Amino acid sequence: MLWHGRFGLSILGLLTFRLVWGLVGGTYARFSNFFPTPSRITHYLRGSWHELGHNPLGAFSVFAMLGLFTFQALTGLITNDDVAFYGPLTRLVSSDVSSLVSGWHRSTEQLIYVVIGLHILAIVVYRLRGKKLLGAMLHGRKTVEEKPVQDAESGGGLALSIALVIAIGMVWLAWGSWIPAPPPAPAMPAW
Repeated sequence: MLWHGRFGLSILGLLTFRLVWGLVGGTYARFSNFFPTPSRITHYLRGSWHELGHNPLGAFSVFAMLGLFTFQALTGLITNDDVAFYGPLTRLVSSDVSSLVSGWHRSTEQLIYVVIGLHILAIVVYRLRGKKLLGAMLHGRKTVEEKPVQDAESGGGLALSIALVIAIGMVWLAWGSWIPAPPPAPAMPAW
């Protein structure tokens, strides 16, 4: 469970970075560039959507994964296993709240597997249809031959620094080292 908690804090840092990067990052990383509006969805379903970056259905997948992983990471901060593990922020909530959230944390696991599986399946289907998504997902570059394209804007060093500082700050807050230690238990009388 020690490593489970460490990985959870790492994921929270990565999620925080991605959420900030979605606001200040490069052109195709910004949420505003691929938010699935009704117009974009309609164009995509009619086959007339030919933009770079995430298509509207891919955007739903991105937002679903970000939402589920964020929920999982945040609930993990106040969970407990009633035996030996307590999330780093468990002392901030009552035991009833911690137990309730622990149940949510455990039950969301299966849904995360389903969403990850669907995401991987979509990548495979696109590959079978001749579209190479994996490389663009990993390095952020895509070869476009159909039409002239303006170069994407980078988020820049300042945006990168802001995202890193906020992500590190979130991990520090989630670590819980700033929470005062509980007072020691009263001494037992020596009868």
